[in-house]
Amino acid sequence: MKPYQQVAIADCGEPLVEIPPAEFGRVVPHPYVALGAPYGDRSPFFVRLGVLEGLRLAQAALRESHPGWGIQIFDAYRPVAVQQFMVDYTFQDLVRSQGLDSATLSASQQHDLWQQVYQFWAVPNPDPAMPPPHSTGAAVDVTLLDASGQPADMGSPIDELSPRSYPDHFAPYAEVESPDYDPVLAIAHTHRQLLATAMQAGGFYRHPHEWWHFSIGDQLWAWLKNQEAASEVVVARYGAA
Repeated sequence: MKPYQQVAIADCGEPLVEIPPAEFGRVVPHPYVALGAPYGDRSPFFVRLGVLEGLRLAQAALRESHPGWGIQIFDAYRPVAVQQFMVDYTFQDLVRSQGLDSATLSASQQHDLWQQVYQFWAVPNPDPAMPPPHSTGAAVDVTLLDASGQPADMGSPIDELSPRSYPDHFAPYAEVESPDYDPVLAIAHTHRQLLATAMQAGGFYRHPHEWWHFSIGDQLWAWLKNQEAASEVVVARYGAA
């Protein structure tokens, strides 16, 4: 159990609503749908009503400093069945990328591979007390679109299983006085900071290991808020949707 999964949930009952395609960019075709993930009649571009309001505030803050820029939605609502599908797919993809055969993996190899998967993917737990963040409708995976409508360089793709996904991975390369300074990587770091600043203006908190993952109202959000102010006990207001 991860620490944030110990946070209590008092679901406020807000509905899932669609993120308006006229207001925000979308990654299409949706990558998980294209793989065959079982969304059924659900859409990955749904969030809780309060989360949509936060996205609007975040995009407005972004456009104050960067006119014409926007937030692009990679993924939002994700049923537990989809979480399971993607976790299994990621495990098999990792096996293939390392030249292994899933049928002949040792127990140690399996353990190490699953550890890599679960560093970036939440366990698809059906327990209502420990819902995967995206299953609550409170978490979004997002990136930036520049003023020409093109995706900004963020230094690594969403869902990459590597340290490059850590939000501040490129910070050492952004120091002009540093011997490691790299202007291209510095731009990627700047874009990550720009995204984080905008999302924070909307009330979101960022996942510690993923530059693209932000949430409002779920267990991870509440746990991060509690780390900032130990005197205030925050509970999650969104459980599994």
